Parts: sequence; structure tokens; C-alpha cells
Amino acid sequence: MWRDSGVREAVVAMNGRHSGRPTLEEVAVRAGVGRGTVSRVINGSPRVSDRAKAAVEAAIAELGYVPNRAARALAGNRTDAIALVIPEPETRLFAEPYFSDIIRGIGAELADTDMQLLLTLIRTPKERTRFAQYLAAHRVDGVLLVSVHEDDPLPDLLEQLEMPAVLNGRRSDLESVSYVDADNVGGARSAVAHLIARGRRQVATITGPQDMYVARCRLDGYHQAVDEAGLAPSDTLVAHGDFTEQGGRRAMRELLERAPGVDAVFAASDVMAAGARAVLREAGRRVPEDVALIGFEDSAIARHMDPALTSVRQPTEEMGRTMARVLLEEIAERASVRRHVVLATELVQRDSV
Repeated sequence: MWRDSGVREAVVAMNGRHSGRPTLEEVAVRAGVGRGTVSRVINGSPRVSDRAKAAVEAAIAELGYVPNRAARALAGNRTDAIALVIPEPETRLFAEPYFSDIIRGIGAELADTDMQLLLTLIRTPKERTRFAQYLAAHRVDGVLLVSVHEDDPLPDLLEQLEMPAVLNGRRSDLESVSYVDADNVGGARSAVAHLIARGRRQVATITGPQDMYVARCRLDGYHQAVDEAGLAPSDTLVAHGDFTEQGGRRAMRELLERAPGVDAVFAASDVMAAGARAVLREAGRRVPEDVALIGFEDSAIARHMDPALTSVRQPTEEMGRTMARVLLEEIAERASVRRHVVLATELVQRDSV
């Protein structure tokens, strides 16, 4: 996508002919729009009508306008770089489809822009401090933060620095930073209600880490469905995991020890459901005959499990696209209004129930 230089470039006339590069103002005149509209089109802002966008793009093509990237960066204090921050170890990044799907969506949205995407893993306090110094020096134009933990100080730092930022998820229902999330409560509730509707009565859940709002929401959805069905809540049917396969294995072993009669499990992620499935197989429990199983995300793992896993589909790649789109808008508009986007989920039925 074309970019605006942000500064007026000199036009030199020699022998009555135009010898300088076309300017932003000339593009605006040719398109019949204001300078600000041209700037918004070039910077990828969605706040432009289709008609104005088409006129500007046609004028750019006709005049051969090429932005002066160095001048624009100097005048607008821009770096043309976005940091994608994942505060998790690389073992999770490469093992869980969720992260690759998010990155794919972000990359697709940025493909037609000049923005560079800088992947940053934060695993230690030292790395966090180093990245904070990097942000304070304004080495990037904005930040996308994936896998948000409740005690993560980074969102507050981003606000203090007035750095455009979008979170994947949120820290609480009072989140002040822009975020893109899925309907985690509704998705979990529909999954557990589906299990109960199939006649299951000892319905357990394997949660995610409780320092993450997403995990607490999925646990809330579980409790709501149990309550709505008139079933007695039981702490013995709740085992805490960490969104990893090993966490799912540990939690499933705990459930079988505490509640041998469990006949259904809602795992708060497909990866944990895969771990639970392995333990059930080791214990001689058939899925779904003895224990029905549902995951969350509807990742490739769900489709390739045996039997194929019923799962709550969240539009992970679209979440990545939306995060990038919202951030680009904040960068282009320097908007003070924060956007909170929650995308719908859908239960995808397969053979594990």
C-alpha cells in the first residue's frame, strides 16, 4: 500500500516543465479530495469512503506518486514497524496452533502495507525490562500483545507511553487498552450445555491458567451451563491446567482420581483436550462411549484427533486480522478512543461426543 511522506516535497520547474516528484497536494487536487483524505488512504485508514479511496488510488497511479519514506518517518516520528509481543516460551509458540493462526491473520492484514512485523518473545524479567526500554525509545509505531496475563505490566506501560496497542484478549472486563477477543463465556456455556443435553451428568472441566481472563471466562461459562441445567456444582469436577498438552494430561489424571465416574470433559483448549484424550486411552476409557470430550478453538488438532474432537470454534485468524486492522487505525488516526471487539464463537460437532 502506498505511504504518505507527511511533508511537502519541492517542485522545481525547468523550461516550463515539471521536473520534481509529484507531491501529496498534487494527488489531492487530481483526486478532488483534501490532503487529509489522501493521507488516510495512503496510511490504510478504514475511515475513507470507497469512492474517495478509488479516486486517490487512481490519482496516485496517474501521477506516479512515490512517498518519501525517510522524510515521512522524520516528520511524523514513524518507524514503519509493529511489535508482536508473545510473553510465552518458544516451546508454546511452536507447539500450539493458536499462535500460528494469530500470526497468520496479522501477517495477512499487514501484507499490503509497508509495516514491518517484529516478533518478540518475553520469557524473563530481563527481557521484559529490555523491551520496555525499546518501547520508551519509540522504536516501533505500535504493539500487538498476544497471550495476556493478569499481572503483565506491559499494557500499563503502553498506556503511559501513549503507544498505540491492541491486546489479544484482555486482563479483565474493565480493560482500558484496545483489544480483540472471542466470546469465551458463551462458547464454553454452549459446549457444556451440549454435553448435558446428550445425557452426561458427571461433566468435568479442565481450565486454563487462572491468571488469564480468557481462562476465567471459560470456567464461568462452564459454571453457568451446570447451573442452568440444575446440576449440583462440584469442585472435584474442576481441574486446573495451563493450556499445554502436559497440563491437560495432569488435569485428566487428577479428575480420574477424584471423580472416577466422570462421563464428560470440557477442556478449555484443544491442546489440553489432546492431553486428556491420551490419559483416557491409557486408562481404558473410550471416547465418546465412556467419556465425551469437547475442546476449545477448533484448531487443526481437533480435526486430526481420533476420534475427531468436538470443539468451540473461535475465529483465530480473523482475530489476528482484526487486531492488525484496529492497530493500523490507531496509528493512522492517533485516536484516543479505544476499541473493544468481541467475535462470536460456534460449536463444531464431531465424533468425540
